[in-house]
Amino acid sequence: MSIAKNKLEIQHWNMAEFKAAPFEKAILPLGSLESHGSHLPFGTDALTAYLVALDIAAQLPRTAVLPPVNYGVSEHYKEFPFCVSLSFDTEIALLRDIFESLHREGVTKVFVMNGHDGNISPIEVAARSAKVAHPDMRIVSLDAWWNMVGSVVPKGFFEVWNGLGHGGEGETSICLELFPELCDMSKAAGVVPKLPPYVDVKWRFSELTNTGASGDPTKASPAKGKAMRKALVDTVVKILKDLDATGWDYRSDETKR
Repeated sequence: MSIAKNKLEIQHWNMAEFKAAPFEKAILPLGSLESHGSHLPFGTDALTAYLVALDIAAQLPRTAVLPPVNYGVSEHYKEFPFCVSLSFDTEIALLRDIFESLHREGVTKVFVMNGHDGNISPIEVAARSAKVAHPDMRIVSLDAWWNMVGSVVPKGFFEVWNGLGHGGEGETSICLELFPELCDMSKAAGVVPKLPPYVDVKWRFSELTNTGASGDPTKASPAKGKAMRKALVDTVVKILKDLDATGWDYRSDETKR
């Protein structure tokens, strides 16, 4: 097996290259290993975060992508095979160690591209800890791209539940764009749960669906996935370019005094 070198991937760099022209921003893709129904691969979250991260890095100067973290906090999905989960403590410690290592290497601007809901709380704890330890660090995180993308595509773009769902219309669509060879739409089936408004229900996934997927994956399409990919990448690239323009200094003028 041969591996084509990709300068966007930190794991392909060597010491001489880094010393000669170090990158200044790192993108950290986070995922999980768990069921996404019978139509999507177990690695959906990590694959999506990783491939989108490469898209983003390709449009930014001095930016490279860390190897994806392929495991996350997934205990709430374990009634469906195949689930390999980290504990909250392990995930927090892992992320904290990554942030600490990046700071030691002089990389203080980090974008977290998260692909899995169970990672959101660990990201918050680890990032806050890193900021307290190293005030010069700048960490921004897209915690839930699946929520954000619904606000950056045209109104009426999604047909069911604004595209939401674990393996639902939105996630399945972007999978059909990014890795169609791993998708089997003949087995697509999901359930839209009856969740109350405003509050955050702390569910186990088996309480929401009997198919391993929520939402309606049968409404997914490669065309929707292509549009989602562009909207998602364009939005994040603009955010990071705007941060670059200010040196990632997001303080108000009053705070600077």
